[in-house]
Amino acid sequence: MDSKNLYIVAGGASLAISIAFYFGIGVEANQMHGIYIGLWVPAILSLGNLLAKKGK
Repeated sequence: MDSKNLYIVAGGASLAISIAFYFGIGVEANQMHGIYIGLWVPAILSLGNLLAKKGK
């Protein structure tokens, strides 16, 4: 798997976990945890973009 795809998958997984926590799908609903985990998505994608630019 390409490293760029790894960061996209990690961002998607973070988004899915965030939605699960926010709405209580499979876990006890905790909106604050859902929002906190949702904030990881842009950070993960930004890190992947930064590292991809350094690798060129």
